[in-house]
Amino acid sequence: MEMVRNTRYIFYFLFITIHFFGFGQRNVPSYFGIQLKPIFPTRFIGEPTLSLNDKEFSTTITQKTGYSFGGTIRAGITPLISLETGINFNQRYFNIDMSIADSGVFAKNDLSFISYDIPINGLVYVQLTDEFYMNASLGLALVFKPTHIGTVTNPGGSFSFTHTGLVNRKTAFELNANFGFEYRTKKWGFFYIGGTGRVPFSPIFDLIAQYKYQGYKINTRGEVDGSFLSIDFKYFFPNIKNSGLQFQNGPIE
Repeated sequence: MEMVRNTRYIFYFLFITIHFFGFGQRNVPSYFGIQLKPIFPTRFIGEPTLSLNDKEFSTTITQKTGYSFGGTIRAGITPLISLETGINFNQRYFNIDMSIADSGVFAKNDLSFISYDIPINGLVYVQLTDEFYMNASLGLALVFKPTHIGTVTNPGGSFSFTHTGLVNRKTAFELNANFGFEYRTKKWGFFYIGGTGRVPFSPIFDLIAQYKYQGYKINTRGEVDGSFLSIDFKYFFPNIKNSGLQFQNGPIE
């Protein structure tokens, strides 16, 4: 029930924001598009690696390359200022290394983490030629993290490792900054390439690691950052006016 309720609130918020800022500006066109971006963890804006140590137990989690895709709406405010929003699916991947000192016991495993987000960015254009534009945007992303994650590793014998990604809050905010270039055509639409920096205001999840040998246990805990850079590929569909009956008050000009 909580997941359904949070999802409903997100869509209400998205609809009201787009309607207020975009579709009320009838003299400036709005556009719908799709986007795909590989995401890369980096030390430039965050910490992709978390190491935990307690007594003889050591574990390290490292964020790897992931991906994101979704739909985007660019709502025109003025010819050179827009509001850009949408909804995206995000897939992050992590490697986990674990070991017990002076025992020869070590193992590896993987975790994957899914989230959804609604970015809301103010976007400013700089026109370079008739067809080429440079733009930059800054804003926030409302993020929905639907579930906890976890994995159990059995390297052999009576040893076992358990790693749990505990989501403390289902919804959170992240800072979202973009910079890129686009090529515009009236017939074929807009083609965009750029980059994004995404920095969560809080950890995406807490990692709880446990080592167990028969009745002996060691537990340790830390916060996973989740910041990343991405390369963004976007395509915006052209606004086409058909002859004959036209839909009124729709998202396409």
